[in-house]
Amino acid sequence: MGYVGKLIRGVLLTGNGGIRRFNSSQAAAAVTAKMPAFDYTPPPYSGPSSAEILKKRKEFLSPSMFTFYNHPLNVVDGRMQYLYDDKGRRYLDAFGGIATVCCGHCHPDVVAAIVNQMQHLQHSTILYLNPAIADFAEALASKLPGDLKVVFFTNSGTEANELALMMARLYTGCQDIISLRNAYHGNAAGTMGTTAQCNWKFNVTQTGVHHAMNPDPYRGLFGVDGKMYAKDVQDIIQFGTSGHVAGFICEAIQGVGGIIELAPGYLSSVYDIVKQAGGLFIADEVQAGFARTGSHFWGFESHGVVPDIVTMAKGIGNGIPLGAVVTTPEIASVLTRRSYLNTFGGNPVCTSAGHAVLKVIEKERLQENARVVGTHLKKRLATLMDKYDLIGDVRGRGLMLGVELVTDREKKTPAKAEILHVMDQMKELGVLVGKGGFYGNVFRITPALCFTKEDADFLVDVMDYVMGKM
Repeated sequence: MGYVGKLIRGVLLTGNGGIRRFNSSQAAAAVTAKMPAFDYTPPPYSGPSSAEILKKRKEFLSPSMFTFYNHPLNVVDGRMQYLYDDKGRRYLDAFGGIATVCCGHCHPDVVAAIVNQMQHLQHSTILYLNPAIADFAEALASKLPGDLKVVFFTNSGTEANELALMMARLYTGCQDIISLRNAYHGNAAGTMGTTAQCNWKFNVTQTGVHHAMNPDPYRGLFGVDGKMYAKDVQDIIQFGTSGHVAGFICEAIQGVGGIIELAPGYLSSVYDIVKQAGGLFIADEVQAGFARTGSHFWGFESHGVVPDIVTMAKGIGNGIPLGAVVTTPEIASVLTRRSYLNTFGGNPVCTSAGHAVLKVIEKERLQENARVVGTHLKKRLATLMDKYDLIGDVRGRGLMLGVELVTDREKKTPAKAEILHVMDQMKELGVLVGKGGFYGNVFRITPALCFTKEDADFLVDVMDYVMGKM
């Protein structure tokens, strides 16, 4: 498995109590040597170089597209929690779980389900019968509480949230929607309207959308007092609307916003307030759902509430474009007033992939793994917070963790330049992490659910080494 010992500031503390000093290149090599063993070698790559790809991107793709790192990776292969570049080098992917994969890159069971279906039928299932969509809908509904059992399939989280907002407005006959200021719900006009003040999104103004104070325990005005934040929702309804709302949409843990867990007691208080105003509660589980938090299958379950509508995407298809909205029969019936269609939503290839993901989560006990490994990883990250003043906060649940960097703990000054440096150096040592938060100063650690304790230790050792050099 590589070196046995702990590397701190260029010094390797060996298992027998000895001390071995390294120069920078030797220390980096020692950290890299500790990456857990993995039995896979990617085939040789013969495609275009990174420079050629970058040139084409600049000429033919949207100028709004961006990449991580000073020297962007040319990723050409992936297996489980690892990615491989065009040189065949392996990287521990501690971010891809939130972006696409749930079970791991190219999980054999999911790949087999996709290939098998592709060999038989790729057709839309709107006007004909096919077992794939019905079987997956049944399996998905069985994972949700109460009367949440009617499923609408989409192609993305944006589509899912757009549909949920429309259903809430149709069902209640009201146009007012409340979301949080630090939320992220998608890329279309309606979802960008609810996304609000996220630092890198357009602040698209949409009639009837109201943004409530963010219940952020770290930076928020009321700390961990969820009921005080909830009062802002009450005030919006009382003074900013007719007294009625169509719905309230919320992530259980804010992903793009910086892995922010809502202040305790907030969601249950808001749930009661919104219900009294005739509104629906929409749970955005695009990032926190599908066993990621470890303690529960869905993020909202840890708050003791049952939503009226649940949206999901990303990990649901393990990299396949797939999203879903699940609601009650009564709410779902509003779409029968007209004809609602989604050409590719619920196509047999994507739903076969989604069904395979659910089976893998159960078979490999990935929810329990997220709890055990996530708890271990969070504890180890907390030890770094004790060691480095650069770390202002460690938070999250399961395998959805955030590390906020600050240059001043008292003032909570965002460490914008420092996070880029640490992120880039970690990549050089073989670890890939994400970045987010309103100020762009929060590490988003969201690996595939097959992440191991050995992977967690390697990640923390690399972060420790990089921060130690600073």
